[in-house]
Amino acid sequence: MEDSIEMILQEHRGSYTSRHHPILSVCTGALFTGLYSVWSLFVLPGFRKVPLNLKVPYLPSSKDQTLNTMKLLEGRAGRLADLGSGDGRLVFAASSAGFKCTGFEINSILLAYARSKASWTGVPSRQATFVNKDFWKTDLSSYNNVIAFLAPGVMGVLGEKLLKELPDDARVIACRFPFPDWPLQSSVGSGLDETFAYDISRVRSHLRQEPNPVR
Repeated sequence: MEDSIEMILQEHRGSYTSRHHPILSVCTGALFTGLYSVWSLFVLPGFRKVPLNLKVPYLPSSKDQTLNTMKLLEGRAGRLADLGSGDGRLVFAASSAGFKCTGFEINSILLAYARSKASWTGVPSRQATFVNKDFWKTDLSSYNNVIAFLAPGVMGVLGEKLLKELPDDARVIACRFPFPDWPLQSSVGSGLDETFAYDISRVRSHLRQEPNPVR
């Protein structure tokens, strides 16, 4: 009798699993798809606008990283471009120091947040402007200061673009990830907050030098 009851219970559990498992699978898949879509909006800005090899996840600058960036810009002035400005914190810091800043951001949510914050805090547009433009397709020759907090895989390509477009007196600040093969002017901080400064005139001079002949 007990064996019969156990067999019936097993059949019932198997029947329940076969009926409900597909539904659970569909619901779980839909949930993960929805979460991934939301994640993509913030972490992978401009998901369909930028080639795969140039996609960069959104990572906000830390307080120390922002302070390190401003230390490397001390004594400088003029126009500044933040490439992939995110929520705008580096732009706001630089505009407070007197730079005329442009934040390039193709993520519409982050762009709206930065613009709203500028309005709330009373930052004039002549000091801080956020534009919905792909900096890869924008001529940056009018900027003599550039901030880049991107990803290691794109720094080499970015370096080629900046060398073609920036004036000789330009300074480039790289947050966390340095430029390969560029001579470093100076750096501040350590670990994830380390920030690197490069002067374009020195980089060009270094790259123009011919290797010493073998004797």
